[in-house]
Amino acid sequence: MAAVLSATVVAYRPDLPLLARAIASLGAAVLRARERHLLEGARLFVVDNGPEETRTGVREALRAWPPEAGPVELVAGHGNLGYGRGNNLVLDRLDSDFHLVMNPDVELDRDALAAGLGVLAEDPRIGLVAPDARGEDGARQYLCKRYPSLLVLFLRGFAPQRLRQRFARALDEYEMRDVIGGEIVRDVPLASGCFMLLRTAIFRRLRGFDPRFFLYFEDYDLSLRVGREAAVAYVPAARIVHHGGEAATKGARHIGWFVRSAWRFFATHGWKLA
Repeated sequence: MAAVLSATVVAYRPDLPLLARAIASLGAAVLRARERHLLEGARLFVVDNGPEETRTGVREALRAWPPEAGPVELVAGHGNLGYGRGNNLVLDRLDSDFHLVMNPDVELDRDALAAGLGVLAEDPRIGLVAPDARGEDGARQYLCKRYPSLLVLFLRGFAPQRLRQRFARALDEYEMRDVIGGEIVRDVPLASGCFMLLRTAIFRRLRGFDPRFFLYFEDYDLSLRVGREAAVAYVPAARIVHHGGEAATKGARHIGWFVRSAWRFFATHGWKLA
């Protein structure tokens, strides 16, 4: 029997044309997965963490969702709860087989969902699928990671290019460049929250994201918790374009959130200095 999908897109003052493209691409991917008999139905929740004055634009972006893909609902008026808690707002309403957590700055290849759902259907040991991500320029983004050290996080987020080059081997190992490519990898330690295709039963059992993380590292924390009971797999045929940037490029407030969340992550899961 074909499965049911739920999806959540959490937004805060999003780029509205990009949000509309993200929603449209997700809808197209749902319809393709239905054509391939991998999905019976889908439901999209768009969680708007932003203020009332941006709400009209978000509502307009929802029109990009094809009605034949399933119902769509805007969840709003709760204020800026952060990424994880925003996703968790609909946790108890999920009655799907699979759940997609997706950024508002992600565009899916038309076959991305079908590829991920096909792997989940074939291998019950897999609990979370991570995609093959490219930037706007077509270059691969290495979103799957190994457990980081403090040194690697500093180098990757804040060090000048010359210093990064001196530690290129450590950075490449962190980004799993030795194994991420054209083959499925079934033992990914950490996946990016920009696109997480999960078994809903696991997501609900784990109570979603840890609400102590406002922004950053909530995805790494969830990956480790999923990994204790199921495999986290990189699926190269699940292709997306990710338009996002790094914390250091977004200003002092984001750097502060990044540092606080990194501290909480290491305090929870264990410190690694280098």
